This record gives sequence, structure tokens and C-alpha cells, in this order.
Amino acid sequence: MKPTFGQRLDIYTRNSLPVMVTLLLVLVNVVPLHIPGLSRIVPILPLMAVYQWTVYRPRLMPPLAVFFIGLMYDILSGAPVGVNAVVFLAVYGVVVYQQRFFAGKSFVVVWFGFGVVALGASILSWLLVSILSASIVEPRAAIFQYLLNFGFFPLVAWVFLRWQNALIKSE
Repeated sequence: MKPTFGQRLDIYTRNSLPVMVTLLLVLVNVVPLHIPGLSRIVPILPLMAVYQWTVYRPRLMPPLAVFFIGLMYDILSGAPVGVNAVVFLAVYGVVVYQQRFFAGKSFVVVWFGFGVVALGASILSWLLVSILSASIVEPRAAIFQYLLNFGFFPLVAWVFLRWQNALIKSE
């Protein structure tokens, strides 16, 4: 039986929600709070979302969307254009490559995996910004941002896991 228009719209909407929510997290991340230097050290919520969705539902986070999310984050945050697009794609690529490792593992393993991947993402981001600015950028902000990313990941992952379970139950 062919699905109705409403059923197709429901499926399309559900499948596009991870990308749309990740784009919303880009906006949340760049909302100006008028606190000097805060934008350089806040946890990168879209990075966590890209990682989380790629671990559990990579089909719902395609590479073109990951590139676009990174590009939007660069444009809206004032980062050099392309840095986060490359970093997010690198995270996506590593997680897809290690998909078999993450399959069926406990949250602690996924969190540890995020710690390793986020460390690599922080180093890559720092290197790219240093290269593009033609000078060595102070690494303390990148280190602190990494620690915040690692610390905030369980909360963000918990929200996404609950949402993912709700999506799976309704499919």
C-alpha cells in the first residue's frame, strides 16, 4: 500500500529533525550574551549533535548536511569560513569509519569516544585557525572549550537519546 501524503510528510519531517535541531543548536551557540570572550569557550553543541546522530543514526545526518551545519556555524560565529565545516566533516568521517566499534556499546564507551574525537576536533580546529591567521593562536581557549565539550556531552547526549528513543517508538 502506497503511503499517503500525510504519512510521507511525517516520515520526511522525522528524518530531517536531527539536521534541523542541529542547525537550531548553531543558533543557540551564537546567541550574543555580551560576555567578553565567552564565544571562544562555550561548548560546541552542534559538534555534539553531529557526533551523537552519526553514532546512532548516521542516515539522518548526511555529510552534505554536516558540511552545511559547519559552514553556518562558521559564518554565524565569526570563525574563519570553512574551519568548522572541515572539523565537523572530520568528526563525521571518523565516527562513520568507527561505526562497528560504537555499535551496541555502553554510553561510557560512546562518551569516551566523544572525548577522543572532540580532542582531535579541538586540535584540528586550533591548527586550522593558526594556519589561516598565519600565527600560533593561544591554545588555552581551545583546551578549555574541549573540557567543556567533554563535560557537557552527557547532558546533551541524554536529551538526544530520549528523543531518538521516542522517534524509534513512533516509527
